[in-house]
Amino acid sequence: MSKITAAITAVGGYLPEFVLSNQVLETMVDTNDEWITTRTGIKERRILKEEGKGTSFLAIKAAENLIQKSGLDPKEIDLVIVATATPDMKAASTAAYTATQIGAINAFSYDLEAACSSFLFGMSTAAAYIESGRYKKILLIGADKNSSFINYKDRATCIIFGDGAGAVLFEPNNEGLGLQDELLRSNGEGREFLRAQYGGSSYPITADTFNEGSHYVFQDGKTVFKNAVFNMADVSERILKRNNLTNDDIQWLAAHQANKRIIDATANRINLEQEKVMMNIQKYGNTTSATLPLLLHDYESQLKKGDNIIFAAFGGGFTWGSIYFKWAYNS
Repeated sequence: MSKITAAITAVGGYLPEFVLSNQVLETMVDTNDEWITTRTGIKERRILKEEGKGTSFLAIKAAENLIQKSGLDPKEIDLVIVATATPDMKAASTAAYTATQIGAINAFSYDLEAACSSFLFGMSTAAAYIESGRYKKILLIGADKNSSFINYKDRATCIIFGDGAGAVLFEPNNEGLGLQDELLRSNGEGREFLRAQYGGSSYPITADTFNEGSHYVFQDGKTVFKNAVFNMADVSERILKRNNLTNDDIQWLAAHQANKRIIDATANRINLEQEKVMMNIQKYGNTTSATLPLLLHDYESQLKKGDNIIFAAFGGGFTWGSIYFKWAYNS
């Protein structure tokens, strides 16, 4: 009997309608299009503006897009994982609500949080469930409403982040396609450099902290950039070497869309040509947990069965990693 591997068999995505361009940001904070583009590669990002709608709204829309495209019966889904750094609420599962709203009434569900590495770590989790043989259909959604914790007077962060969601379906594969290998890491000493500190159990929000804006995300840009460049490139190179792969063996790099310079550094480290690098940061900015599935959503029509993809991500915590993956279908 051949070994069961975990393959992606369907992809969906959703972006809010409102476009926050660099030109609009110029009217909100001391910045300009050239400064943002040169340092990040971002031209615009999408923002969910509707009052009362959060990450679950984005997740549901991405899941519905996948269901509509693939003809999937939601009742057949065994598990729904929502990878997110911005859950709807502190104590109620965003995934549980998402699963119910899309009709996945036979699934169990939970949220997974590892900052910008959430979806990457979720791929590992979903694959392990599939490889166990106990589950057949797992819906993994990466979704974040980053605008909910961004201070639009802080040019160090407001230029970077956007809102969005992407979804993938994991199913068993007997052809050796899907997840091949992974190298995942974390270092808790990094949490002081990229964090939304107030609002958790250690630092509850008070009237004073709210008025001070302490609940917004904080980033030490230089430290985060330096660690992201080294660690994301390092694990990508190591996973190639561990699997005896060269740049000629790789069809695509799907790297977390945090900064174009970080993506370029990772591609250069593994000697990958620019045409093999998935890129949509210019349109969406950093959508945190949604960047990797949105890349798959945007590039799905170009992916071919058997393509070798290197996934890579880096996020707060610090968290980072790389996954070697074989694509399972032609669009």
